[in-house]
Amino acid sequence: MELIQQDPDIDAYLAAGEAVDHEHPRVREVADRLSAGHPGAHGYAEAAFAYVRDAIPHSMDSGDPRVTWRASDVLELRTGICYAKTVAYAALLRARGIPAALCYQRLADDDGSHPVVHGLTAVLLPGERAWARQDPRGNRPGVDTRFSLGEERLARSVRPELGEVDYPLLHAEPHPAVLAALRAARDRPHLDRILPAALEPIGPEPIGPEPIGPEPIAPEPVRLP
Repeated sequence: MELIQQDPDIDAYLAAGEAVDHEHPRVREVADRLSAGHPGAHGYAEAAFAYVRDAIPHSMDSGDPRVTWRASDVLELRTGICYAKTVAYAALLRARGIPAALCYQRLADDDGSHPVVHGLTAVLLPGERAWARQDPRGNRPGVDTRFSLGEERLARSVRPELGEVDYPLLHAEPHPAVLAALRAARDRPHLDRILPAALEPIGPEPIGPEPIGPEPIAPEPVRLP
């Protein structure tokens, strides 16, 4: 699958934003600590991935009720769902001048029910000609994500026959539907009920086939991969 930049200007994927607030002192402190032991871009990107994956529990796995969406809050509170963790990873990459984007999958249960949008981070390292998607959601039994510039090591590969989708569009900030759910949630159990089940196109390119079913929001609590 070819990944498509929503913004053709690479500087958009280096900028600080409301969610990817990489100029925040907390983000800078973590970035400085990681880069001290990993000065090269590749080593730093892999170390930052491992940090977000392993040191920040996925709140659905840990049962933490708090909802985070700014990178600085994710790193300070050490909690978040996949969307929040991808934002934190993107911020750590941009803090060291490495272009980073947010991208998404639409995943479902084994029978195609309960679709939900899952968040990923894409990285463009110096010397590389293509973006590489990474999944820092955190490992658990049945999930083994790893940093990779070659074969993807994500939590899940999509199954098109079940209506699952890889959305190719690369976002500089979280998709509006994702950010709206995070900001509206009173707590993580509430967030479970309002997670987006699909994403509407917001760029010049189509971002995947039409979702199955009319519901734009997951109809009941679901478990992200």
